[in-house]
Amino acid sequence: MIPMTVSFFTKQAGGKLQGVLYGVFILLIYVLFSLPFHLFESVSPDIFNEFSTNPWLNIFFFVVFIIFAISFFGAFEITMPNSLINKVDKASNVGGLIGVFFMALTLVLVSFSCTGPVIGAVLGSVLSTDGGATALTAGMAGFGFGLGIPFALFAIFPSWMNSLPKSGGWLNTVKVFLGFLELAFAFKFLSNADLVMQWHWIEREIFIAIWVAVFGALALYLFGKIRLPHDGPDQNISVGRMLLGLCSLVFSLYLLPGIWGAPLKLISGFPPPSTYSESPYGGVGYKKASGATAAAELPEHAHFAVHDIIAFDDYEEGLAYAKEVKKPVLIDFTGWACVNCRKMEERVWAEPQILSILKRDVVLISLYVDEKKALPKEDQYTSDVTQKRIRSVGNKWSDLQISRYQVNAQPYYALVDENGNDLKGVEQIGYTPDVDEYEEWLREGVKKYK
Repeated sequence: MIPMTVSFFTKQAGGKLQGVLYGVFILLIYVLFSLPFHLFESVSPDIFNEFSTNPWLNIFFFVVFIIFAISFFGAFEITMPNSLINKVDKASNVGGLIGVFFMALTLVLVSFSCTGPVIGAVLGSVLSTDGGATALTAGMAGFGFGLGIPFALFAIFPSWMNSLPKSGGWLNTVKVFLGFLELAFAFKFLSNADLVMQWHWIEREIFIAIWVAVFGALALYLFGKIRLPHDGPDQNISVGRMLLGLCSLVFSLYLLPGIWGAPLKLISGFPPPSTYSESPYGGVGYKKASGATAAAELPEHAHFAVHDIIAFDDYEEGLAYAKEVKKPVLIDFTGWACVNCRKMEERVWAEPQILSILKRDVVLISLYVDEKKALPKEDQYTSDVTQKRIRSVGNKWSDLQISRYQVNAQPYYALVDENGNDLKGVEQIGYTPDVDEYEEWLREGVKKYK
């Protein structure tokens, strides 16, 4: 595409302005891909939450990422139909702004075999984290901007083509490297579906073992011990490739203890939580965390959550217990497939000063907005706010959050009294990775309650 770009713009009379517009059109084409999602969001404000927690959509992305990874490994190429590319390329001969636009569209279509999997990663990552249409537009704009800059520069300064590095085996190494990343992230989507449906297919140990294998194989590839179809003849391993291989090997070794219960804070939020595993305490049987209440003292309807915190997953049952013990309530709007929720639990809640408050000073109610368990027929209703039919437990908690706080993002935390009334002077907060800030918010809430 670079020689085509240079050839096209050396024949144009528009000069540098057309070159700039070429880059702008590339950016706009990618942004246009995100516009339908703004329409979806305007029709249904919680559409991205539904996307991110839909198990079948997550399984679809799992399959797509596996196909992308196999393509990057060299098994086949994913390309647009030649007839479509030829028609668009022919339209670029019109000249002027229209010709420049169709030249940009030709670039997008021709480069799809390389850019398609990356665009899929952008789309999948946003849809799996309920980032919203704005986040998707930002991601697509960032990708279009990054791709458009070099082509715009070659359109403005065609002589730069002579100083380009030559293509070769190093470009195939880049593709294979991306293929391993696609393979690793594919299992995150499968894990999301598994968590939401509670199938227990990909528990924490299995997920981490898969990542250990993927990044271990990547290290072997970078060291030249594994060869794939498009790799060239034997050649010396460059310094950069060797260092990247060492990083991959170190990362794989770092993950290994996670199979036996290590916290792995570096990737917190990506694997299933420690409570979703074959052996929640790393194969050593039941072990109470420091200060945990004995199982015999576990309140009715409660369960031990992460870090042995006593938690309720029903709003009314949690409030009833709070009335008994006369403590404020921490409402935790969360989700099985919520990455930032897991980060908060593993990085913030794990800190001693936070853990002591959660265990002794508040009653924790965790409401999973993606819980698919169906409500009894007599408990189903139509939301007054969204006009949506509430059929599942997750729908009920999501509707509670939207109706009460006009927010549908997770995690989201609210402090209320034992009657469910918001504590005066204490605002609700969302994702707060700063431990000191979160501690200050909790302590202020406990103080207001007292």
